[in-house]
Amino acid sequence: MKKLISAVAASALVLGTVAFAASKHLDRINDAAQVLRDIHAAPDKDIPQELWEHAACAIVIPDLKKAAFIVGGEYGKGLMSCRRGSAWGAPVFMELEKGSWGLQIGAQEIDLVLLVMNRKGMEKLLNNKVKLGVEASVAAGPVGRDARAGTDLQMKAEILSYSRAQGLFAGIDISGGALKPDVSDTEDLYGSGATPKSIVMNGNAKIPADLRVFMSALNREAVATSGKK
Repeated sequence: MKKLISAVAASALVLGTVAFAASKHLDRINDAAQVLRDIHAAPDKDIPQELWEHAACAIVIPDLKKAAFIVGGEYGKGLMSCRRGSAWGAPVFMELEKGSWGLQIGAQEIDLVLLVMNRKGMEKLLNNKVKLGVEASVAAGPVGRDARAGTDLQMKAEILSYSRAQGLFAGIDISGGALKPDVSDTEDLYGSGATPKSIVMNGNAKIPADLRVFMSALNREAVATSGKK
């Protein structure tokens, strides 16, 4: 009888842990999708369409300060999707280690959107932790309909970065931070042995159902009916 009770308790603990992990990922996925919907809903304050079309990858890290506080003040977590031809590929989880800029924003929460502008930048991010501004060039991205308003520095950067805080969406320089693949959380959704690098580079991973809401937002589906936040 004691063995049965112990087995039931252990099963309940495992199920509870799994449910918590799924909830944690789902909240982050939904928040990232909402960030994209919100910025796409205002074209004059969105990332220029030309940059979206030429980006190799898009990274969305929602609620950076709140998420960083929960895990001890070091990391914010989000999603990265990279292009396969003209389509966006299966997303993977990424971690951002804050630089000194994180303490200077002054907002309770901040959402980040990063565009990786070439394959070289994508490969750097998938291989290891990358120090922004040192191992990968980064610049505050231009906002609005016309990407030509950007400076030479912006146009040559491997990563263009944007922040949304207190209703304001603008380019932000996040030099000093560091990006790396979130292997553990990616494996949670895709299964044992799945890595961010294999998912992005092979391009044949089946997108889990939990990630479809993010893909819809990335592809600007149903933006007109979703409304503004």
